[in-house]
Amino acid sequence: MNIVKRKHADFPSIFDELFQTDWFGGIANQVASTTNIPATNIKETADNFILEVATPGKTKEDFMLALDHDVLTISTETKKEEIADEATSANEKYTRKEFSFESFKRSFKLPQTVNKEAINATYTNGILSVALPKREEDKVKPKRTIEIS
Repeated sequence: MNIVKRKHADFPSIFDELFQTDWFGGIANQVASTTNIPATNIKETADNFILEVATPGKTKEDFMLALDHDVLTISTETKKEEIADEATSANEKYTRKEFSFESFKRSFKLPQTVNKEAINATYTNGILSVALPKREEDKVKPKRTIEIS
């Protein structure tokens, strides 16, 4: 759906109608390629930092996680073909064939306290969860009391 501003709502412009309609029942100039940046939660526990990335409709195979020095990059690219009117025989041609490409790339600078060798990720119910364990020496030590002698 496109939102079109018109100066005079009572008098639609013939040029707007001419260039907005694709004459096959759809709207022209629809975005066939999108870049979405998913919402991300970052939480800290005593032992980990946890990134939670909301990416519904994906599979774990869609993701690429890369670590370059202290930068973690999460990316995905999905290509999808939708056919509006499917052909019923080999001799028919499509009147419309639409392609859709969707991708995102997000990078996070990791703190020095992360054990980069132990990073792991899971994908469940549309949430990519990346566990960034803290190094042993950087974990929060429990409070202790010191006895006076």
